[in-house]
Amino acid sequence: AARLCSGAGGEAEAADGDGAMLQHLARKLRASGPVTVAEYMREALTNPGQGYYTRRGGVGESGDFITSPEISQVFGELIGIWYISEWMAMGKPNTFQLVELGPGRGTLTHDILRVFKQLASVLSKCDVSVHLVEVSPKLSETQAVMLTGGKVQPNPEDKSAYMQGVSKTGIPIFWYRDIQDVPPGYSFYLAHEFFDALPIHKFQRTEKGWREVLVDIDPEVPDQLRFVLSPSRTPATQNFIQPEETRDHVEVCPEAGVIVQRLASRIEKDGGAALVADYGHDGTKTDTFRGFRNHKLHDVLSAPGTADLTADVDFSYLRKMAQGRTATLGPIKQREFLKNMGIDLRLQVLLQNSGDTATREQLLHSYDMLMNPEKMGDCFNFFALLPHHRLLHPDKKDKPESKSPLPPVAGFNELLLK
Repeated sequence: AARLCSGAGGEAEAADGDGAMLQHLARKLRASGPVTVAEYMREALTNPGQGYYTRRGGVGESGDFITSPEISQVFGELIGIWYISEWMAMGKPNTFQLVELGPGRGTLTHDILRVFKQLASVLSKCDVSVHLVEVSPKLSETQAVMLTGGKVQPNPEDKSAYMQGVSKTGIPIFWYRDIQDVPPGYSFYLAHEFFDALPIHKFQRTEKGWREVLVDIDPEVPDQLRFVLSPSRTPATQNFIQPEETRDHVEVCPEAGVIVQRLASRIEKDGGAALVADYGHDGTKTDTFRGFRNHKLHDVLSAPGTADLTADVDFSYLRKMAQGRTATLGPIKQREFLKNMGIDLRLQVLLQNSGDTATREQLLHSYDMLMNPEKMGDCFNFFALLPHHRLLHPDKKDKPESKSPLPPVAGFNELLLK
């Protein structure tokens, strides 16, 4: 049911749907020649008129893919616990900005805010606010209904936000189109299934050296797209292929690199942490570009704008792009992270409190979906950016014996339940 890991089975589905985006791309390609895969993804997903996210944005049972927070409330609750655990480990600063990139339907933030409400006594002296970075007008409306009951004010004065409201639990929420619009300050960042939808460049090693994979019109079949190789090196080939690269096919997401650099410099300057949860690899996979429509694998070049396009996140690239400004942890498998966060204990409590068989079956089914290595357990990974001082005392080397040990980072070590 989830967006499958690359290499997982599924029937490629024939396109029906409207062809407005295909017509637009066909005209563009005939006029100016092949485009990069990144440019193709950007058009297909975020074109203001016909893009998949701007028009459809199909998260959930009725959409094209389903995400972990849609499967079980426990997922979001444990992430909420992670943020509070880190906030406490960092000395309980008096402001707490929760910043989510690409919040989907708002389910994850909704579950996190429920945890914040349950632990209101812990956060009582802290000024908590929520900041959502969302480009899709349709999804931001859905988020507003879920989080505020639809009570929002568009275009607030003197704000870089395009919308604001107050959550059902009384926490101010702001919406932005770009992470750079989010005000500076002590922040916890969340990117769940965000990086996988950012545009990638694809490269192929050939006898003549590296060539970029491009998208073009098929001359044999009108209005059908195909992949071609660039005749010579492109600027992207020169900039993004590392000299030590050993693979024959490489995907690079420069936008992910830019965002990680921004997150790392914000965390270095203002404190906080970032948690990234996505499917991916540590610099080992090759061709992972795929499409999803109606919960099935879909040909990436067929009926653009009607399907979700995605590629595995290269965590080794994210680590490199943090440029040492922050410490990085992970990637570790989702099932390990959730186990360390105490998912088994939480499941037992929910099972004890559920009165009927149907609820218990649903809880066990959701748990299996999140934890089973064949389903989401091994596909998805967690990765964190933290300030260096969170993992290492600044003057540890001078007087190691005088320092109390640093609390372990929850999720990446076992959560210490007091």
